[in-house]
Amino acid sequence: MITIIADTTSCLSLDTVNQLGIPYLPQFIVFGDQMYRDDTELNSDAFIQRLKSSPTLPKTSAPQPSLYTPIYRECVERGDTVIVICPSVELSGTFRGASVAAQDFAGADIRIIDSRSIGSGLGELVLYARKLVQEGRSADFIVNAVKEMASREKLLFLVDTLEYLYKGGRIGGARALVGSVLQVKPILELRNGRAEAAESLRTKSRALTRFKQMIYEGCPHGDHSHLTIMHGGNIEEAALLANEFSTQLEISNIPLYYLPPAIMVHAGPKVIAVSYYKS
Repeated sequence: MITIIADTTSCLSLDTVNQLGIPYLPQFIVFGDQMYRDDTELNSDAFIQRLKSSPTLPKTSAPQPSLYTPIYRECVERGDTVIVICPSVELSGTFRGASVAAQDFAGADIRIIDSRSIGSGLGELVLYARKLVQEGRSADFIVNAVKEMASREKLLFLVDTLEYLYKGGRIGGARALVGSVLQVKPILELRNGRAEAAESLRTKSRALTRFKQMIYEGCPHGDHSHLTIMHGGNIEEAALLANEFSTQLEISNIPLYYLPPAIMVHAGPKVIAVSYYKS
């Protein structure tokens, strides 16, 4: 048997992972001297409200090895192969925590993948891996298939401000835009696992127009694109985009995901992000 393990940066709901039998690790949000799990202790709505009243920007902490240990032990005792699908090492310490915990299980078949992704695109990889398990595919096949699919992802973020990425230290190659952080509405892309500047425009309306144009230019038509939309509390805007993309790109279902607190710490509220997979 093969067990897929994921964490909250994949945007999947607790109901979904519980129904699929996917062990799910939390990220942690730190406000001052208080720490919260972002799966059961601090949801996205509560995070945004807390952020508005916080004098300082919160921090994030990846799941510690000790959280993986009991899951690994249970899997190993069953004789399972374990595949952990982690967010990009450039954005999270999750891969490291999963790897350190695996060192205590010498001889166990524990495979840890750096997806180079984050958000709902990562969630699509997790769901794809679980589907392959259900089809009876081997661990080698699943790992290779997930890596191949991950290599085709395009992830674009339209952020309201670069302030959160800058202060949180996750700004990557978009650092060049910081000098005009208050004057532009930047479009970022995840490139080689890092947040990089794609374009920046002076107004939200122009940025949104260009954001959509970039997706139309790159996203394949049809459900095989696995297009998903993420938002930071602005669900109406996300729903309008979903309706437009569904019609124009001939996609029957476009899932909407409320970004978890661990991602909004760095991207900020009011962010819109789109993930899809190129053919």
